[in-house]
Amino acid sequence: MIAGTALQALIRTQLPDADVGIVDRTGTMDHFNLTIRSRAFKGKTLLEQHRLVYGALEEALRDGRVHAVELKTIVAES
Repeated sequence: MIAGTALQALIRTQLPDADVGIVDRTGTMDHFNLTIRSRAFKGKTLLEQHRLVYGALEEALRDGRVHAVELKTIVAES
């Protein structure tokens, strides 16, 4: 399990300007729908955008605090 604030902090380590929307899909605090808006996504493919997010969540995914993530990434306008 991981609190929303901690999840948001992990994402912001890679994407400091990120606007992060979090929905706990199951009520168990380990399955999430994430909507992330960041200028860092500009010029990147969807796969590259998702890799940035998964990179930030790598440890939490590995240790089981996060079990499943559904991502929606949005390029923020400057």
